[in-house]
Amino acid sequence: MREIYLDNNATTKVDERVFEEMRPYFCELYGNPSSMHFFGGQVQKKVDEARARVASLLGALPDEIVFTACGTESDNAAIRSALEVFPEKRHIITSRVEHPAVLTQCRNLSKRGYRVTELNVDGNGQLDLNELERLVDEDTAIVSLMYANNETGVIFPIEEAAKIVKKKGALFHTDAVQAVGKIPLNMAESAIDMLSLSGHKLHAPKGVGVLYVRRGTPFRPMLVGGHQERGRRAGTENTASIIAMGKACQLAEQYMADEAGRVREMRDRLERELTALIPNTRINGGGTERLPNTLSIAMEFVEGEGILLLLSEKGICASSGSACTSGSLEPSHVLRAMGVPFTCAHGSIRFSLSRFTTDDDIDAVIEALPPIIARLRAMSPFGREFLNK
Repeated sequence: MREIYLDNNATTKVDERVFEEMRPYFCELYGNPSSMHFFGGQVQKKVDEARARVASLLGALPDEIVFTACGTESDNAAIRSALEVFPEKRHIITSRVEHPAVLTQCRNLSKRGYRVTELNVDGNGQLDLNELERLVDEDTAIVSLMYANNETGVIFPIEEAAKIVKKKGALFHTDAVQAVGKIPLNMAESAIDMLSLSGHKLHAPKGVGVLYVRRGTPFRPMLVGGHQERGRRAGTENTASIIAMGKACQLAEQYMADEAGRVREMRDRLERELTALIPNTRINGGGTERLPNTLSIAMEFVEGEGILLLLSEKGICASSGSACTSGSLEPSHVLRAMGVPFTCAHGSIRFSLSRFTTDDDIDAVIEALPPIIARLRAMSPFGREFLNK
């Protein structure tokens, strides 16, 4: 059975060129880059090269790049730093649709006496910037808003949001884990103070991330000990993965036009065909700007888990818009925040493409999914009622 992988917002295949770049730094060039001798020095040069490659993709300066273990660490470090920089400020603003790396952190802080405001989104999953401007006050330490949503692909107006926040005197952070490598970013022309990204979302290995910290932004490290990363993140560098991250960012910069063109065209074709062949469907976030690789499609009178199991039997890997919580099926917090009807939220599926996706992959989904939905609807009381109309 051929594998058709359309779950790239969860993780991506490590590009073979990335793997080859990192391979020598396990068993051959294994020196510690912080060492004074030549053996460590040659590794340090590759770490410096990786830092420059990441900076190039972001339109940033190399000394603004801090290597971390993952996007979650980067998110946590940004928020915790802001609270230490402004110990007198007790207000944090985020949104209801953030990744758990931000949302769980903020909710935990609310239990420790911080005031946390979660911005609403509309039916398309979009922010109201007027609400943001109204809610930022002199007690706000940081605003953390994702650049693009991991479930729907909806892109927030982050640059405008950052300008609003900066005028009010707070720090601004964005979780850009899903956006980096898919859409152009230019930190040199941005008001963003801190930005998070993760290697395994752009064809680098798992276990390496980056926190961009704008030059001049006050910062307090979450991990302390050694002098690594200019004192902003202690711990011996994960050199092989850092080098891989640099190569992945170099390739992402080269393939940006492919994401905007060929990948978007495949996504749009998948969307057109499925909505034409499957009645009673809706595109989550379809009324606003989205990432070029992401399609979240909701189908009434079915459950996402059943769809995924039947797709998996045909070798098709996707993800669901719902999750099991406390033993009962709950729609995702993103779809709930968007007000997606209950009958649609449970039947939401996310397809996320990459540069390795082919037209044959898209054809396979278009062929497989409509009969799966018809079969599941025939098994459901609500689905049978719909089919009998």
